[in-house]
Amino acid sequence: MSLARDFQLMARYNQWMNERLYTAAASLEEAELRADRGAFFGSILATLDHILAADAHWLSRFAANFPELVSLEPLRHAPLPALVRGITFPDFARLRRDREAMDGVLVSFTHEATEAAYARPMRYVNSAGESFTREAGLVLRHVFNHQTHHRGQVTTLFSQRGVDVGATDLSALIPEWPAG
Repeated sequence: MSLARDFQLMARYNQWMNERLYTAAASLEEAELRADRGAFFGSILATLDHILAADAHWLSRFAANFPELVSLEPLRHAPLPALVRGITFPDFARLRRDREAMDGVLVSFTHEATEAAYARPMRYVNSAGESFTREAGLVLRHVFNHQTHHRGQVTTLFSQRGVDVGATDLSALIPEWPAG
């Protein structure tokens, strides 16, 4: 399987899972979303906010390294959100709209990027001011892994509240063989 096809699947999975999580979050009272549950980022809302903020930082780095990719244009001049740990108090409706927009950018990006783009070096400075040059495809693999990691934390927090988000496995989106 090509990286492009793999990343397209991962972007669709990311979008699908985020829709499920945000639908589940919408079923809870605001206080439930904001309550500190002892998770790494405290609350459900803060964890969802962190995933979105990290995505914005990573995809902005891709936008800087790949100026030819039109799909990343929305991120080129957008302000970057703070990367914070702990309870944050974002507005859920805004967070949901921003998540949907970010997922749209990510899906479009994976359809526009090529195998050659994923093989290119990507230069960036992290939030601690450290400089790196890494293969773009491997960096994107990290972005998807990061999302999956924290969404797993959110599904645990939902489960503890008695909220079932349903199937969460990537296999739900893998087409039957032969793919048509």
